[in-house]
Amino acid sequence: MVERTRTTARASESAGRPAAREQRVTKQRVAVSAALDRLEDFVSTQELHRMLHDEGASVSLATTYRILQSMAEEGLVDVLRSDEGEAVYRRCEATGHHHHLVCRRCGKAVDIEAPAVETWASRVAREHGYTAVEHTVEIFGLCPQCTALAAQERADGQSGGSTEDRGAGEAGS
Repeated sequence: MVERTRTTARASESAGRPAAREQRVTKQRVAVSAALDRLEDFVSTQELHRMLHDEGASVSLATTYRILQSMAEEGLVDVLRSDEGEAVYRRCEATGHHHHLVCRRCGKAVDIEAPAVETWASRVAREHGYTAVEHTVEIFGLCPQCTALAAQERADGQSGGSTEDRGAGEAGS
């Protein structure tokens, strides 16, 4: 699960901060980048490092952390915080400022644009005299698959236990 905190370099670029410096292309950076390209959902640094290790890539955990951080600063990955406060990363297909719709159960995330949110944030900032404003908006809910699974679990729970369980309860009454 992920919480409602997000960090991107794109937002800082739009606020007039200098872009991150160009990174050297190393075999470790290529391995991390390729692994992220194969993933659809957010992944922690430790999970990504474990995957790289299992694939035979020689990348230390510290190097994995550094590469992911630099990729986040460059706007190449999106970063969310898990319920435990751990940063999780995902290669982002969107090229501009955007938000996420995130499943609370499985962590699946969908990139969304929200022009109404952009308009609202600008208006509120302007009304209060704020400038160089940045914002993040993450919407959490259940994806269609998890919604169906939760409905099935509720239905299974409402049907009660086996007839033997119900019979045993009735015998004691």
